[in-house]
Amino acid sequence: MTISTRFRIWHRYLGYFLAGIMAVYALSGMLLIFRDTDFLKEEKTIQKTVKPNATGEELGQLIGIKQLKVQQEDATTIAFENGTYNKQTGEASYVVKELPKMLNKMTKLHKAKSAEPLFFLNVFFGVSLLFFVISAFWMFLPGTTIFRKGMYFTIAGIVLTLVLLFI
Repeated sequence: MTISTRFRIWHRYLGYFLAGIMAVYALSGMLLIFRDTDFLKEEKTIQKTVKPNATGEELGQLIGIKQLKVQQEDATTIAFENGTYNKQTGEASYVVKELPKMLNKMTKLHKAKSAEPLFFLNVFFGVSLLFFVISAFWMFLPGTTIFRKGMYFTIAGIVLTLVLLFI
């Protein structure tokens, strides 16, 4: 069996095996483009009790809001974007906008970090995609019309990528 035939077989079956996860990554990748908007997000009211008498700086860490900006503060309350905090009771009430549960899980899968167990899947998927890139060049024999046309598309794709990276 030639190397070309082996690459075609591996390419085919790995493609079938990864079809589901490729669909998830494609959809979540498109959703992540709109993460700075409210596209498809739902409002959710959160009530939390944290330590009383927290400062504005502490409050963001206590309730899990990065870069919390205090809008108004008096002796008993702190008001911030989309919420309030009662200094005496420690009760915080605020509204967050989140994707629906399944879409949120998909985007978390896409953004898994090295400290999370899912990072192995991301590394495997990345290596698989690199294999697809390399094995694609063994799908057709060099010198054939299809291979030549493929090289033109490859060059066009590389040029487009470089233009997008440097503009």
